[in-house]
Amino acid sequence: MRELRPTDEPIAPAKLAHYVLRCRCFADTKAWYLKVLNAKVQFENDFLSFITYDDEHHRMAFVNMPNCEEQSLHGQGVDHVAFTYDGLGGLLSTYRRLKAEGIEPYWCINHGPTTSLYYRDPENNQIELQIDNFEKLEDLNAWFRGAAFGDNPLGVEFDPEHLIERYERGDPVGELIQQGSAPKR
Repeated sequence: MRELRPTDEPIAPAKLAHYVLRCRCFADTKAWYLKVLNAKVQFENDFLSFITYDDEHHRMAFVNMPNCEEQSLHGQGVDHVAFTYDGLGGLLSTYRRLKAEGIEPYWCINHGPTTSLYYRDPENNQIELQIDNFEKLEDLNAWFRGAAFGDNPLGVEFDPEHLIERYERGDPVGELIQQGSAPKR
């Protein structure tokens, strides 16, 4: 016999499955995400497209709605969606690849917990590409409780080109992911 857990024992989801965007610029927005995420199309027609970059059947979907209202940058709604890379080399390689294709971040910041690059898609949605700066959850939690976060909960901006220089020079990754390691010039 099977039993459900009591209602006072909540269960968290196993994972975030996918994200769906309503698009005024359907083809351009889909093409941007295919390029940025190095993704592939799983299914599409004139109204709908599903894409993935891993073993999930689809991580994003796009709905073709050319007459929907334009989104306000400062209006109510989702602020941004973040995608995590396995390491600094992957994040910096992605930055370099996208820059060569004319896609540049508008904001590069080391938040403390993450080293992050923020982009805007053709619909003005904000996308964060990031790495986690802490390997252990207890170290991250200690950092959140420390003075560094209380004094500056937003983070320190950095120059990705300077970070690449230091990375390729062989500077230790542990140093490179510290706030202030690649100051803006």
